[in-house]
Amino acid sequence: MPDNKQNSIDFRNALGSFTTGVTIVTALGKDGQKIGMTVNSFNSVSLDPALVLWSIDRDANCFEDFIAAESYAIHILSEDQQKLSNLFAKSGEDKFAGIQCSQGLAGVPILPHYSACFQCSLEHQYEGGDHIILVGKVLEFVDNGHKPLVFYRGQYSAI
Repeated sequence: MPDNKQNSIDFRNALGSFTTGVTIVTALGKDGQKIGMTVNSFNSVSLDPALVLWSIDRDANCFEDFIAAESYAIHILSEDQQKLSNLFAKSGEDKFAGIQCSQGLAGVPILPHYSACFQCSLEHQYEGGDHIILVGKVLEFVDNGHKPLVFYRGQYSAI
């Protein structure tokens, strides 16, 4: 268990040995603005009912907006979307400039390209240390079957 800064870095590096997919989660903020962020803490929870989860750092710049959102979309990125992942990983930029999103359920922005997309309503929120774990009920999904973008030991990769 990490108990100081060095151990935290070592712990994070060890977690990086687990290959993850890369997603972008989008929603509408408290003022109706489009919000989105790159997330790799996505996981399935249940098939019946269809539930998925992701987590958000309490220090994320859009934390308050995502915690208040009742609906969101999780886009699993395709192997050719590293640039988009990097854009949505940054703070302080208009991430949606030049992107022609469609409107999903509850007006949530849906990106035009992805491997799969899950439109969710918020089911539960749980405390998770320096993160909040959000469990969503999947209301609709699309699977385009593209090869996914993956992340391993701090670098993007593809299958």
